[in-house]
Amino acid sequence: MTEEVWVGSWRPHRPRGPIMALYSSPGPKYLIPPTTGFVKHTPTKLRAPAYSFRGAPMLLAENCSPGPRYSVNPKILRTGKDLGPAYSILGRYHTKTMLTPGPGDYFPEKSTKHVFDSAPSHSISARTKTFRVDSTPGPAAYMLPVVMGPHTVGKVSQPSFSIKGRSKLGSFSDDLHKARTPGPAAYRQTDVQVTKFKAPQYTMAARVEPPGDKTLKPGPGAHSPEKVFLNKPCAPVVTFGIKHSDYMTPLVVDVE
Repeated sequence: MTEEVWVGSWRPHRPRGPIMALYSSPGPKYLIPPTTGFVKHTPTKLRAPAYSFRGAPMLLAENCSPGPRYSVNPKILRTGKDLGPAYSILGRYHTKTMLTPGPGDYFPEKSTKHVFDSAPSHSISARTKTFRVDSTPGPAAYMLPVVMGPHTVGKVSQPSFSIKGRSKLGSFSDDLHKARTPGPAAYRQTDVQVTKFKAPQYTMAARVEPPGDKTLKPGPGAHSPEKVFLNKPCAPVVTFGIKHSDYMTPLVVDVE
């Protein structure tokens, strides 16, 4: 009798997940985001600024300050010490004695060239320390230019002639066979058209064959125009044909 109560293949079983029928109140089963708080706030509503309370800070050390145990001097105020004027006797200051020049150490008569106009004066200085390593050439290292001959500098010289030795080129003992001087035939004649107007030039090209049929054609001698009567009036012409058929065997009679 119990099997007939259930409809179909459904039978009582444990639910796979939590259902609303198992709870008396809705509880935390809403999937709608809340409108209060800061975490997981609904994006469709405005969220007011949220402030958090911070916990008490940690102590930096176990020992605290001593509190009001300081023995403050009662004569010290917030503006300083509250005392009257007091004087004390100090020792003599020790000053360092410095030698200063007296009036006899100055020479005002030597200052005339610095105060008044004076002529230029030159002095010979002592040899410097770097003179030994100085590589500057002295007066003897220079050489004045000559004043005679054709190689004078800054002066006008007269024409001079010199006697030169005999040259081996062109002498009587010169072997002209060994000379490599080019002759007149070694030069090419300059084209006149390079420096003057160029005349028109013509070239002869090969024979040009027109494209077409290359078969042999009959010439004028192959035709007989005198035998043509198609363009002239002509009398009727009668011809005699054969009486036997071309397809019959002819009668051959042997005559002895």
